[in-house]
Amino acid sequence: MEIKLQGADWLNFVEFNISGNYEYFNKCDPESKFLDGEVFSIFAPCFEKSKESFDYFGPTKYNVRNIVPLQNELKKTLAEIEGLKSVEEFETFLKRFFMGNNFILEIKKVDPEWKKNWESYREELAGTNRDIIRLIDKCIEEERVLWVVGY
Repeated sequence: MEIKLQGADWLNFVEFNISGNYEYFNKCDPESKFLDGEVFSIFAPCFEKSKESFDYFGPTKYNVRNIVPLQNELKKTLAEIEGLKSVEEFETFLKRFFMGNNFILEIKKVDPEWKKNWESYREELAGTNRDIIRLIDKCIEEERVLWVVGY
């Protein structure tokens, strides 16, 4: 599991695609970013809250009408992540999400002493959150559509 956005050469679960318009997108475009499913599960509620028709396993389009609400939800989540002050709070936060336990198990696989290093994982998660917000900022500035596609 990688707690960061990926390039088109690494495909696992969710694609963030800004290559298209209101009707279509170029699947797995080189400009797309990809995020592991366990990591995306932490942010999925932001996508669900900002658009009722969000489809975890298919393409969902975020345009001018719903991209700002998505940005706001991600900012709330970022503030929550940054506010976590202990490993217990971090673990409780993660377990709230659909695949949060899987997220913890994946961390344990690569770092059996993860509880000693929990702050670095919190920072990676916050960094990924910021990366998604920057991608949304780019969509807003360049008047682009964000397609979120689960695989």
